[in-house]
Amino acid sequence: MRLPLESVPNFSEGRERATLDALASALSARARLLDVHADADHNRSVFTLVADDDDLLAALVAGVVCARERIDLRRHEGAHPRVGAADVVPVVPVRPGDMERAKRIALRLGERIGDELSLPVFLYGELAPGRGPAFFRSGGLAGLRRRTESGELAPDFGPGGLEERSGAVLVGARRPLIAFNVNLRGGLAAAREIAGLVRERDGGFPGVRALGLDLPRSGLVQVSMNVEDWEAAALHELVATIEREAATRGVEVIGSELVGLMPGGAAAAAAGAALRIEGFDASRVLELRLIEAAETDPA
Repeated sequence: MRLPLESVPNFSEGRERATLDALASALSARARLLDVHADADHNRSVFTLVADDDDLLAALVAGVVCARERIDLRRHEGAHPRVGAADVVPVVPVRPGDMERAKRIALRLGERIGDELSLPVFLYGELAPGRGPAFFRSGGLAGLRRRTESGELAPDFGPGGLEERSGAVLVGARRPLIAFNVNLRGGLAAAREIAGLVRERDGGFPGVRALGLDLPRSGLVQVSMNVEDWEAAALHELVATIEREAATRGVEVIGSELVGLMPGGAAAAAAGAALRIEGFDASRVLELRLIEAAETDPA
């Protein structure tokens, strides 16, 4: 059974309803829109959509066109780092064996954005091993512009210069990840310390990227995470660590937040831990077993 490909484009708008609706309309004209997550403090939105290869490509091009027309980074402010109006556009295989499909579509997407829309495109993930969005976001859009002007970096597609209104587009192919945040009542310094303890770069959980962010509209702070390998870094273990470290700093854990969707196996692992069921994993979940059986059925 041929499964669709997934994409989770991130746009630098999380407040203006008309723009969010326009993005949803552009993306859903050729793809199935599964989820929209918009955050006013981050001033960012994350759309989750699935479609077959050509339809997904058309939907994503339409979404980037809409973002270029409606989002002006010169007036943008928000907690989340960004370098573009259509900031990050990953293509994700639902089934691990479809990574080559995802890479082909992501390359076609980057080429079309560069050639047809005249936006600079930088490749990341499986298309540029060792480079993730954080590699390009260091120093923000101004920092990326300096790096391109100095010759340190060059777009993979599109013009060599970055203009201030729309910035650049980061296009990649990657495995499914979980965007997961834990909100705290306390100081920003504590959130940043805890983020440093859980992220891989500083000796924390493997495959975890984390930032401590201020959420002024809600009066909270946040440990904002991308969990790139949920099998190596279980969500319930992350939350337990954050709760423990927050308690030692006199910080209160308010709750957690899932951005977009998550793999069923990750949810099963967390549920098994919460219920204390020994040996519980995705093989014990009825719906996941049925999907697996359908994929392997030769008929």
